Amino acid sequence: MDTEPNEPKSRYRQYLEAVTGPLADKRRWRQYKARIRALPENYRTAAEALERYLMHFGPGDGTDAASMFEDLADLFEQSAADGTPIRDIFGEDPMEFVEAFVRSYSVGRYISRERERFTSAIERAAGEDTGRIDRTV
Repeated sequence: MDTEPNEPKSRYRQYLEAVTGPLADKRRWRQYKARIRALPENYRTAAEALERYLMHFGPGDGTDAASMFEDLADLFEQSAADGTPIRDIFGEDPMEFVEAFVRSYSVGRYISRERERFTSAIERAAGEDTGRIDRTV
């Protein structure tokens, strides 16, 4: 069912991908999950917790998300190989770590911009002068 990059897709595959999304993204996801399952238990637990958080508050889907999760697997595989303690990966504030991690991706920058826009709008609604430029108007 796989096609080479220059080979045209069959009508069936075009229809299937229109309904389910690109099969290449699904393949990347399955490879990522296999890499996470192969980690030692404490690294796997931490990676799955971060994955769960990113599913709710990170990028939705697509190439950016696939790249982010692959980088997450790289980080945990390398940390496990080096014997880096979990706390050294995340630091004292896991939220600070995850926010910095998400900002490294284009969707993360979008989320940060939208959070700032939302905060600015609330401050304006409350009658506070924020001094920030809000592009929602």
